[in-house]
Amino acid sequence: MPAKRPPVPLSRERIIDAALHIADSQGLRRLTMRRLGDALEVEAMAIYHHLPRGKEALMDALAEHVTAVQVERGPTWQETARAWCHAGREALREHPGVLALALTKPPKGATALAIREQVDQLGELGLGDAADAVRSLRAFVFGSVAVEVQASGWADPEVDTWTRRDAGADADFERGLDALLRGLGG
Repeated sequence: MPAKRPPVPLSRERIIDAALHIADSQGLRRLTMRRLGDALEVEAMAIYHHLPRGKEALMDALAEHVTAVQVERGPTWQETARAWCHAGREALREHPGVLALALTKPPKGATALAIREQVDQLGELGLGDAADAVRSLRAFVFGSVAVEVQASGWADPEVDTWTRRDAGADADFERGLDALLRGLGG
């Protein structure tokens, strides 16, 4: 008889990964602590050891996971802003199940630090009023992804498969980003 493998230790990262999988495959409404515990093969109460505030802490962690992006500073503010926008878009597109959280949860923790870093980078590279620019860039990215997810069929129960990547959406995003960057440059 083969030896029984020891269980994989529960960690905050494992919890977030499992929660993302449930939210992306079944929707955020179906993400319960019980369902998450079942997916992790633990009692739901074990999750509270890693997330003492329970479901609220889990929702904060999921929003942070898709909004706390980091990029290397580029040679110009335009290239740096473009890199931030692309990284933010990809993180949100990767996890459409938590888009609603990203849109509604105020920036905290790593997300707030990432926003501060973005403001600092763009300001140091010569962009005037970088804080307002970052708000505009984030609004553009979030809005673009919301439209993409809506058009993809992801949330439509009548659709069997949804379009994860769309060349038209990519072109729309680039056209909008180009216009926004030109406008910010002033």
